[in-house]
Amino acid sequence: MPAPSEAEVRDRINTVGDPCSAAHGMPLGLTDMGLVETVAVGDDGAVEVRLRLTSPCCGMVGYFVDEVSRRVGELPGTSAVDVSVDAGLDWTPDMMSDRARATRRAHLTELGIPLLPTPTRGRA
Repeated sequence: MPAPSEAEVRDRINTVGDPCSAAHGMPLGLTDMGLVETVAVGDDGAVEVRLRLTSPCCGMVGYFVDEVSRRVGELPGTSAVDVSVDAGLDWTPDMMSDRARATRRAHLTELGIPLLPTPTRGRA
């Protein structure tokens, strides 16, 4: 059985909800939140995932590691899953997907919160 593709792994990771976005009334997946730093899939089906945290104080690290490991491990062709996390110092809202940013803007507008102009993404 062939190993899953990087896109399949990212899609599966996106089924893990970010509790902070859910607590604010706009549930988003980890991929849409920009919390997936890297995904590497070996020919043997071994998957390595590096997550980035929004804060070094994030109390959900264990949940993220367990859920990503379990859900990615269920993909056909996956032989092993290794999940690591960063120190929570690099994430910025511009790492969110366009869909997540649109959801956030709509939610804030619905709440009557004034929006700042949308910055142009400065990613290389």
